[in-house]
Amino acid sequence: MSIAAEEIQTAMSEPFLADAILGAQSKVSERAARASKARHASKRRQRIDPTTCEREYTAAELEFMQAIQAYKQSSGRMFPTWSEILEVLQALGYEKSA
Repeated sequence: MSIAAEEIQTAMSEPFLADAILGAQSKVSERAARASKARHASKRRQRIDPTTCEREYTAAELEFMQAIQAYKQSSGRMFPTWSEILEVLQALGYEKSA
């Protein structure tokens, strides 16, 4: 048995150290599970799903949401600035009336 293996064996034979080692591994596993769950939830929020809303969107609202989503995907920015949103609106043909 190597020296490192003997040290681990000795550490695991002492209840306090064994609990500390196993507890640390458990915390890492819990943290990894939470991170995975957060990534999955994040991906769900990126999609536009009008069926999850309490009301139905108009055609103009859907067009705007899809244009913003397309902009986010093409730019790689999850949170466009107001200037970028204005650019998207202008690209859709919206203009300020007098």
